[in-house]
Amino acid sequence: MKQLKSILIIFITFSAQSCGIYSFTGADTGAAKTFQVNYFANSAILVEPGLDRDFTIALQDLIQNQTNLELVTSNGDLVYEGEIIEYRISPTTATANNTAAQNRLTISVKVSFYNKKKEDDDFDKNFSFFYDFAGSALLSGSTKEAAFQDIFERLTQDIFNASLANW
Repeated sequence: MKQLKSILIIFITFSAQSCGIYSFTGADTGAAKTFQVNYFANSAILVEPGLDRDFTIALQDLIQNQTNLELVTSNGDLVYEGEIIEYRISPTTATANNTAAQNRLTISVKVSFYNKKKEDDDFDKNFSFFYDFAGSALLSGSTKEAAFQDIFERLTQDIFNASLANW
């Protein structure tokens, strides 16, 4: 019986210690304690008002939700900055009447990531994603909200994975 208790105590001890090492998001923040997301200016040819602010907030929210890092406005251990370089609506399929049956909204961002604790992780990359919607629909209201939500989800997760995921 004593042997069973000893084995159980050892098992619980190792289990508890291993929980601190594993991350369900795969995030490896290393020695970093803080992060900052600088404003992502919209330098696309077609400018959607508020897109820059909404994207910046979406990236901040994702990092806060998936790590224990503290958001700061300056001198962050991890720094994200960049710009929105593309906002484009284009037809993807046509009908027999030469009208768009489906349209595609594409948003691309250029991201510079700096890790002050591990400079080998720094990068400059472009990320892009799209949302398809009916050619008869206008990109406004609930269609625009759904498009932005889907695109932001994918872009921010891709940026997070490129900077912090250690798969």
